[in-house]
Amino acid sequence: MSALRLRLRPRAAIGAEAARAGRTGDRILFALCAGAGLLAVFVLGEVVYQVISGARPAISKFGLGFLVHSRWAPNFSAFGAAQALVGTVITSIIALSIATPLGIAIAVYLAMMAPPAVRTVVGPLVEMLAAIPSVIVGFWGLIVFSPFVANHIEPALHNVLGFMPLFGAAQTTGFSLLTAGLVLTIMVLPIIAALSRDLFLTVPVELTEGAAALGATRWEIIRGVVLPTTASGVAAATVLGLGRALGEAIAVLQVVGDGTGIHSSLFQPGETLAARIANEFTSPESKLHIPSLFYLALILLVIGLVTSVLARMIATRFDVHRSLA
Repeated sequence: MSALRLRLRPRAAIGAEAARAGRTGDRILFALCAGAGLLAVFVLGEVVYQVISGARPAISKFGLGFLVHSRWAPNFSAFGAAQALVGTVITSIIALSIATPLGIAIAVYLAMMAPPAVRTVVGPLVEMLAAIPSVIVGFWGLIVFSPFVANHIEPALHNVLGFMPLFGAAQTTGFSLLTAGLVLTIMVLPIIAALSRDLFLTVPVELTEGAAALGATRWEIIRGVVLPTTASGVAAATVLGLGRALGEAIAVLQVVGDGTGIHSSLFQPGETLAARIANEFTSPESKLHIPSLFYLALILLVIGLVTSVLARMIATRFDVHRSLA
């Protein structure tokens, strides 16, 4: 009996030691994850604090009227965000309205229709498009795309839809809100396409095969199984694309032109919040110039945060309805 106890004690000690090591590893993992989460919250809070602090003089001077005034004259200490705000909204809408359906279509093709050889080649190319620096895209837009828009796209749209104020008289330069929106489309498209493709590949095979066994066509499987299953993820991908569209400065600055005032035509030059901040932050011309740029940054930050929260609420609501169905 004593010999048996001698043999059992080391095994029990080893088990206890392993259990203590496992608990220690769990604590370390928890601490690392909690620290990473707290770090993200701290960085976000610090960014918000610094932006608000920098914008406080402009907020005190102009108040909410800053949002509706369009005049921007640093030499006369006249600042208003309306023109840049409208330009940001218009270019983002153009980018998302084109990139979202096109990106989803690319993702559906790569995930469900493309042969493996095509998927292996085209998939990485789509992801590489997202890795191109924005200054390169902007330079390409400045040299190649803007003349193409001026000579072909704007005249064609004007000939067909010229009765609408949005497509008024075409310009000859190609530097316009439309060009900026199309360049943003190129930058947003690979984000939505790559993320949506990965989401579509995670749909359980049992769901698609079960629908096919019941006689569903490929389109019915995509419409009734794949898209509803991944809708929340696709919404998140779209929000990421929107964040890229809202915050892009260099590429937009190179193709949007330098317009003054708010125009109804997409063919007129304009500006965006991010482009104006990038263009003027290094050369202030009055005491309130930098605080006004911080005010623009605060507006951009609020738009991004509100959009993310709304998208998450919509996705959560959709998931709840789907789970109850």
